Amino acid sequence: MASPRPERLRFDPAIPNAGRIADYFAGGKDNFAADREAARAALSIAPELPVLAREGRRFLRRAVGFLAEAGIRQFVDIGCGLPTQDSVHQILHTVAPDARVVYVDNDPMVVVHAQALLKDERVATVIEADARDPERILTHPRLTGTIDLNEPVAILLFSFLTDLTDDVQALQITSGLQKAMAPGSYLALSHAVSDLCPEKTARLAALYQDQGSITGPRRANLRTGAEVEPFFDGLDLVEPGLVYIPQWRPEGAVPHRPDAVWVVGGVGRKD
Repeated sequence: MASPRPERLRFDPAIPNAGRIADYFAGGKDNFAADREAARAALSIAPELPVLAREGRRFLRRAVGFLAEAGIRQFVDIGCGLPTQDSVHQILHTVAPDARVVYVDNDPMVVVHAQALLKDERVATVIEADARDPERILTHPRLTGTIDLNEPVAILLFSFLTDLTDDVQALQITSGLQKAMAPGSYLALSHAVSDLCPEKTARLAALYQDQGSITGPRRANLRTGAEVEPFFDGLDLVEPGLVYIPQWRPEGAVPHRPDAVWVVGGVGRKD
């Protein structure tokens, strides 16, 4: 029996949204007063959050560049947020202009705005779907019309799993996506973790959960790096493995102190 479809997200600008909060940290304008208020509260706890946002985009660029060099020409970016600056299709335009990208998000505002941004794109599209139901994502007509799942594909989960606190559900998502991937495919993800600054991240976790911008059962803190590792079970981690994102194939010296960027990332390959 098929699992019930997750309840469709209702657009409410009065409720902070993790993707729009991230947009604020990155200097974007696609956010509302509730998002900015939540972002300022978070910054009072962790002033380095804009640094994390910038490093996250740098990691995305390096990971997507690596995947393009590995020959991948199909990308599915789940929990994408707004595909504005330094998005996957923009990165690929410079290195693999024939690559195809499907963006996936469950925020109706994100999808409508992204459709407008991508209206002139021939090789990029966006669908509204919930990552908690990977089967329905992978059978969506717009995805199957763009992506051939019988061929290698890169599935991207940048920051998305941080906002999903249910461990069982998060593992079901990653395992479900892996099963659908053809041999030679890749899974890339990033995830904020609590190891370097547990007190600070516990306060942030409580803030986001109280505001309703993170879904799932309540957690005392973010996952640890060890708790993120199982998301790659069954895959071969590309060197240097699951590491703090400034350390993943850096281009030049890593400029931050050790505890400044508490986000891990990695890329795994399916044989």
